[in-house]
Amino acid sequence: MQQHFSLADCEVVGFDLDHTLCRYHLPQSERLIYDSFAQYLVTEKGYDKGLLTLTPESLDFCCKGLVLDLEDGNFLKLAEDGTVLRASHGTRSMTSEEVLEIYGRREWKHFSAVRGMLSRSGKYYLYDNYFDLPGALLCARVVDSLDQHDGQKKYDFWKDMVAAIQHNYKITAFKEECGMYFPEVKNHPDKYLQRCPESVKKWLKQLKSAGKILLLITSSHSDYCRLLCEYILGNDFEEYFDIVITNALKPGFFSHTPNQRPFRTLENDEEQEALLSLDKPGWYSQGNAIHLYELLKKMTGKLDPKVVYFGDSMHSDIFPAHHYSNWETVFILEELLGDKVMVPAETESEPLEKKGKYESKTSELSSLPTSIFYRPLGHQPKAPYHISKQWGSFFMDRLPGLENAEETLVRTWSCKCISTYSTIAIPSLEAIADLPLDYRFTRFSSNSSATSGYYPSPPRALLTSEESVTMK
Repeated sequence: MQQHFSLADCEVVGFDLDHTLCRYHLPQSERLIYDSFAQYLVTEKGYDKGLLTLTPESLDFCCKGLVLDLEDGNFLKLAEDGTVLRASHGTRSMTSEEVLEIYGRREWKHFSAVRGMLSRSGKYYLYDNYFDLPGALLCARVVDSLDQHDGQKKYDFWKDMVAAIQHNYKITAFKEECGMYFPEVKNHPDKYLQRCPESVKKWLKQLKSAGKILLLITSSHSDYCRLLCEYILGNDFEEYFDIVITNALKPGFFSHTPNQRPFRTLENDEEQEALLSLDKPGWYSQGNAIHLYELLKKMTGKLDPKVVYFGDSMHSDIFPAHHYSNWETVFILEELLGDKVMVPAETESEPLEKKGKYESKTSELSSLPTSIFYRPLGHQPKAPYHISKQWGSFFMDRLPGLENAEETLVRTWSCKCISTYSTIAIPSLEAIADLPLDYRFTRFSSNSSATSGYYPSPPRALLTSEESVTMK
C-alpha cells in the first residue's frame, strides 16, 4: 500500500455531522445529555433523586473507549490484546490488585465480540462517542445507588437506560419537543454549538471548486440536521453539499444491503416511500452505501471513484466505512487536543507554503536535536477536551507487573483501532483546512510506525513511549 494519502486523489469527500463538521461546547453538551437521561430515570422509572445532582468534577469519569459490563456493573479500559488495564465498579476505581484478582492477565470474556467491532450486545456496551459518554457516568452512578440501597450483585437497569436514550433521541423527539435535549438545543444553540470556522467553510468551497463531490452522511434526523447546519454554516448550507443523507442509521448504512435499508425521500421531514435505486443527487433519508456508490460512479464517470469519509466514531463511521465500503477514512479525534498535541519539526521536504497552520511555526527547529523537536503549540484551538484523571490516557496505559515485575506500557484497544482502521487521524477539520488539497499525509499502514498517521503529530503519550511499547 502506498505510504501517503492526499485529498487531491479522491473524487468524493464525505462528512459525518455531529462532532465532525459540527463541534459542540463539550462541558455544556455533556451536562445537558446527562441531565436529559437522569431526569427520565428519576421521573419515569423511579430511580434515586440523587442522580439529578451532579458536580462538574464528576464528569472526569467520562472517557471514550470504556466498556460497561452490564452484568456486574463494572467499567473497563482494555489493552489492545483484550486484557483489562483499569476498572471501576460503578464510579469507584478498583486497585491494580483488585483488577488482577478479578480479571488476571486473561483476555476479557467478551473481547472476541469487541474485536469483531460489535459496540453493543446484551452483555456489554462500548462508549465510543460524545453523545454516549455522559450515559457512562449516569450508569456508574446508578450502580453506586443500587449497591447502596439494594446491595445488588447483578444489574438490570440497562433497559431503563435504553428507554431514556430513546425518549430523548427518537426520530420524532425534535418535532414533538419530547425530552430535554432537543428543546434545549433549539432554544439555546449558541450555548451548545460552535460555529464552523471560516477556514473550514473556505476549505469546503475549495473542495467543491476542485470538482470534488461532497457528501453529508449523518444519523441525525433531517430536522435536527437542518438546525445544526443553519447555525454552524448558514442558511445556504445545502450549497456546500451535493448529497445530504440524514437518519443514515450508521453503522448499518455501510453494512446493510439495499433491500435491508433502502433510501427514502423526504417531505416536510417525513420519510416517504422506499427507492429502488438512487438516481440523482439531493437530500435523502436512511439508505445504504451500495446504492450511494452506484450513483457516485455515475456522477464521476469512473468505475471505481475514490471516496474519503471524515467521522468521529470508530464504530459508526471509521470501521464500517473502511471495512464494508473500502473507503479512505479520516478519524476526528478531539483527544489529540487534550493530549497536548506537540508539533514535530519539518522532517520532509515539503516546501514551507505547503505547511498547514499547525506546522509552519516549527520549521525553524529542523536543525535542532531530535530531543527538542516537540513543543506545545501556542496557537492551537483551545482544548475542549481534558484527560480523565480516573482513566488516564486514551492511547496508552501501564500494565501493573506480576510479582513485582516492572510495569509495561501498552497501547489501549481504542488506540489499536485507530491505526488499524483509519487512513489518518486529526484533532479537527480546522487542523487541515489551511493545507493545499494536494498535501501528502503519511498514512497509517501495517509496515510503518503505529504513530505514522497522526496529523499534525502523534499524541504525547505515544511519542514518549514508542520505544518501550509492548506491541503484540
